[in-house]
Amino acid sequence: MSAYKVALYNSSDKSSWDSFISKSNQQTFLFLRDFMDYHSDRFQDFSLMIYKDDELIALLPANKVVDSAYSHQGLTYGGLVYKLSLKSQDAVSILKTVLEYLAGNGIKTLLIKELPFVFLDNQTNNPLAYLCFKLKAQLQRMDMHSTLELKFKSYNRSRKNGYKRGLKNNLTVIETDDFESFWNEILIPNLDDRHDVKPVHSLEEIQLLKSRFPNKIRQFNVYLKDKIVAGTTIFETKHVAHSQYISGNADKNTLGSLDFLHHYLLEEVFADKRYFNFGISNENDGQNINEGLQYWKEGFGARSVTQGFYKIDTVNYKLLEDFYI
Repeated sequence: MSAYKVALYNSSDKSSWDSFISKSNQQTFLFLRDFMDYHSDRFQDFSLMIYKDDELIALLPANKVVDSAYSHQGLTYGGLVYKLSLKSQDAVSILKTVLEYLAGNGIKTLLIKELPFVFLDNQTNNPLAYLCFKLKAQLQRMDMHSTLELKFKSYNRSRKNGYKRGLKNNLTVIETDDFESFWNEILIPNLDDRHDVKPVHSLEEIQLLKSRFPNKIRQFNVYLKDKIVAGTTIFETKHVAHSQYISGNADKNTLGSLDFLHHYLLEEVFADKRYFNFGISNENDGQNINEGLQYWKEGFGARSVTQGFYKIDTVNYKLLEDFYI
């Protein structure tokens, strides 16, 4: 009979952790330790490493708050990361073992968020939602990402007209390693004015992450003559270009700056990707959708991909004991 065990991640495990991530069932670099640890001063890391007969077969990027463990709150995505060839039977045993470990270490709840399927290398093996059903988990939040499968891209009349306005205004798109002008002149003022919030990453943090992942974090700015008018920060993986930030100045509709920018990205820069993910349009902890923002994204052909956030009582691990018949 196979033996499963859980170990708490330690900094000495960095090499093993990163090596596993690079060969796992997902393709986002956010789970590499050089990304996860950039804000280690803000989160009490509680990441787990799961073994089967002494072979590392899964990881859980996580942090701890009092008696709750979270799919790492500093990351957009979460969930268990599996060995690429892992079968569903092991996935059941892994989650059961994790919950039993947490319950035995004083953790009462696990709050876990899904990794949207577009970021999975093995899209057919993602049993989390079903396991949460079996565990009587609470669905606490559901976000909708607007994701474009690039072979089905299409532009509605508004997006076409926006692109034409960009051409007429002689806009230019430039990829740059300099984030300062976009952060200070476009992104921060817009977020402050419209939502009274700041970017998830400070300027210093995104610059640090760019230095660690120079080929995966990319900045594209739009200029009217020499003045920046819009931009986007892209997190790039093997199959997906993900918009971490999109923002334009007050003239974006008149200039067509964001339509012009994304036409360039979809037709030239990322045309060979499988997906372009525009991110969520949710507000108020997922309860509402920004209708105008979602309409804009769907104007390129993007459609909704859901991401669930679940709360599991760790003592319910026993509900997975008689899983198969």
